[in-house]
Amino acid sequence: MTDSATSPQVQPDAVLRYADHPSPDDGVVDVHLPGGRVPEGPARVLLVVHGGFWKAAWDRRHTRPQARALADLGWVVATPEYRRVGAGGGWPTTGDDVRRALDALPELLARIGVATAQTWAMGHSAGGHLVLWLAGTDAPLAGVVALAPVADLDAAIALDLGDGATTALLGGHDPAGADPLRLLDRRPAHDVTVVHGSADDAVPLSQSLGLVARHPWIGLRRLDCDHMSLVDPTSPAWATVVGCLPPDARVPQDAH
Repeated sequence: MTDSATSPQVQPDAVLRYADHPSPDDGVVDVHLPGGRVPEGPARVLLVVHGGFWKAAWDRRHTRPQARALADLGWVVATPEYRRVGAGGGWPTTGDDVRRALDALPELLARIGVATAQTWAMGHSAGGHLVLWLAGTDAPLAGVVALAPVADLDAAIALDLGDGATTALLGGHDPAGADPLRLLDRRPAHDVTVVHGSADDAVPLSQSLGLVARHPWIGLRRLDCDHMSLVDPTSPAWATVVGCLPPDARVPQDAH
């Protein structure tokens, strides 16, 4: 992981609580505002879901440079902390937390003066799985971008990705209800794009290739990069990541 992706110097503009959990660090959302200020008028909001193979050892803090870079493009960026395996998480709790955070965003942001016009979702690795899972439900989203996602849970189990991380997430539950590969048989009304590096040795490119083979309507951006480059604003891959989002984070009049 690069220094940029682990920088402790980037702090959110607000931390808002969407749920009361045993750990006070769970059930919250980091908010990064464009220029550190509440935008005028209705705003496009980007839910950024962090990865880490759903494990408690990884939290939202490593996404802060990514979130700040996206806010600098004009987005209101919201990064939720969800309960993870080893700290009260697992399926369906982990997914339920992310959905609860998404549903709470308009009201939470209104408390700090942000009017939500529409919400996009971006997730990396396990976070990529979670935003694809949202896309396979009735989640109120305008678009989804999944970066190096765990998209096929059966294959992830067979490959033992993350040293048994998928098995630990499911905890004996049927993978069907958590598996983007199957859930996206129901095509959402919004676009879905996946970005994956051919040099990814954490979540192999085959995860995204299999998803797109089954669902050709999903956009694929294949890059020559590793796993963490996709969330590093200083990497050459960053321009492609940003290019998957609307070119102007300001909301067009007809989208209000």
